[in-house]
Amino acid sequence: MSRTKVAIIGSGNIGTDLMIKVIRTSEHLEMGAMVGIDPDSDGLARAARMGVPTTHEGAAGLLELPGFDEIGIVFDATSARAHVANAELLAPYGVRLVDLTPAAIGPYVVPAVNLEDHLDAENVNMVTCGGQATIPVVAAISRVVPVPYAEIVASISSRSAGPGTRANIDEFTETTSAAIESVGGATRGKAIIILNPAEPPLIMRDTVLALVAAPEPDERERVVASIEKMVADVAAYVPGYRLKQQVQITELPADQPLRTLVDAAAPVPTHQVSVFLEVEGAAHYLPAYAGNLDIMTSAALQVAERMAAQQEVPA
Repeated sequence: MSRTKVAIIGSGNIGTDLMIKVIRTSEHLEMGAMVGIDPDSDGLARAARMGVPTTHEGAAGLLELPGFDEIGIVFDATSARAHVANAELLAPYGVRLVDLTPAAIGPYVVPAVNLEDHLDAENVNMVTCGGQATIPVVAAISRVVPVPYAEIVASISSRSAGPGTRANIDEFTETTSAAIESVGGATRGKAIIILNPAEPPLIMRDTVLALVAAPEPDERERVVASIEKMVADVAAYVPGYRLKQQVQITELPADQPLRTLVDAAAPVPTHQVSVFLEVEGAAHYLPAYAGNLDIMTSAALQVAERMAAQQEVPA
């Protein structure tokens, strides 16, 4: 069976980790090019040592590389602003784009939730690290009971937040909030990110708080079962993804002011579902505490693997 050749734009931490995942673990993909803008970046140097064609002239340089016409999928691990330009440049060439920035040009994709719906899309967006970690849980809850409001808090080590992450903080909150609604199924969504400067660096932690209205006792059991199954589904492609403690479903005080959080027409929430997650990285290239970066590369790889698998033909 022939493999699909891929290119990675962005030779920083995320792009380099993704390259190593493709080389070491991929069943359906083959590295075709590593693209950066810094000729001295470690990512380009590692790619060259591994025999991967490289260019430090960005997406324009990719077009000039021998063998570009064999590239089927391009991962973009740059920034939201850069992806807009890269997508426009690559549009005439018919390559599929897997966007690891918060640009959100294409549909949001969270593999455990809606990958099968978007396997034919030309440009898919991987939301954000916090979105990949928490939206599956929101979706798991909303499959059982309506979720008028869901809030997620992603706490990551400051050391794992590079220039690209810091430049995209505003886009992180906007993109994640929108995907909590459109993919997770919440009526309203909110996202918060915390850069934790603690030393030694802490593993990524995520909290999901979902407000629901009067779930019956059997629905509460089904909510917990749905969350636990979803966590297992995500862990199938992100092995370090896990529940930090048991799911909590607690009754809200009757006088708690919640109308500022939910739509006026929605029933007043009576219970809060609290889910506490931890994401440990696989340490392929990044340190184990950088689960926020690992979950992005793992999710992106899962998307491209499925895209390639459905297109494979005998060599």
